[in-house]
Amino acid sequence: MLPTPCTAHVPFDTIYEPAEDSYLFLDTLSSASETAWLTQHFAAPNPSPTILEVGSGSGVVLAFLVAHSPTILGRADVLSLATDLNRTACLATRETTTTPTTNASNPAAAPASHSPSPRANPAIKSTHLASVQSNLAAACKPGSIDILLFNPPYVPTDAVPRAPTAADFDADPQSRSEQFERESYLLSLTYAGGRDGMEITERLLADLPRVLSPRGVGYVLLCAQNRPREVVERIRGWTEGLESEGEGTTRRRWCAEMAGFSGTKAGWEKLVIVRVWREDL
Repeated sequence: MLPTPCTAHVPFDTIYEPAEDSYLFLDTLSSASETAWLTQHFAAPNPSPTILEVGSGSGVVLAFLVAHSPTILGRADVLSLATDLNRTACLATRETTTTPTTNASNPAAAPASHSPSPRANPAIKSTHLASVQSNLAAACKPGSIDILLFNPPYVPTDAVPRAPTAADFDADPQSRSEQFERESYLLSLTYAGGRDGMEITERLLADLPRVLSPRGVGYVLLCAQNRPREVVERIRGWTEGLESEGEGTTRRRWCAEMAGFSGTKAGWEKLVIVRVWREDL
């Protein structure tokens, strides 16, 4: 089992604490079947892959993939980016990606021989480019992302929260009730998915044809109430972002499959991770 990044520095009063969905991401990316697929897909001497985690929160998923890229991707030269609406989460992600990887969130619980971080290990040639306060992948140039990771807010709610402003981070709460309201609001950004829990996810899915590179692959987590099988079939019917048929062009198709499952737990909270990519016909 690959060590989990340290998140002891993360203020979980306003940032989502790694839970079942987070660890499903780690298990999926490090599974034998997925590492084999990714290693083949991003084999050298192709350019260094650029990895983006959207809504990075603590940064545990991004840091895990970066720290273990030689095992998961078959190469150590990766570039990483993160976006989040929560400015505090952006700062936390930046630290998580440069903190030595341990076997637990509590560094005191880690053995002395824990795996080093990308910065501490000279064999790892990865670079964390930036953690950007941004709405989903809006800050990224078209065709710039090779691996996109998204653990979205998927809980069905009446509406999605408003986007935060500078005042949500700069103004000091005047009372405990104001502090509680601020913390509750920032945490709502991590789980409130709007209608069917899919409003935020649909926005990200619609942007995949723009933001993914020709070799790009996206990993998106869904719960059972998001109707993941219907989502997979819908993606397979996409035509946007594909090269047109004609002399000298390549015919391609969108592909999607379920790459990870949370098990056999009953109820709508059962989780899956869908892999989305394009391939030649």
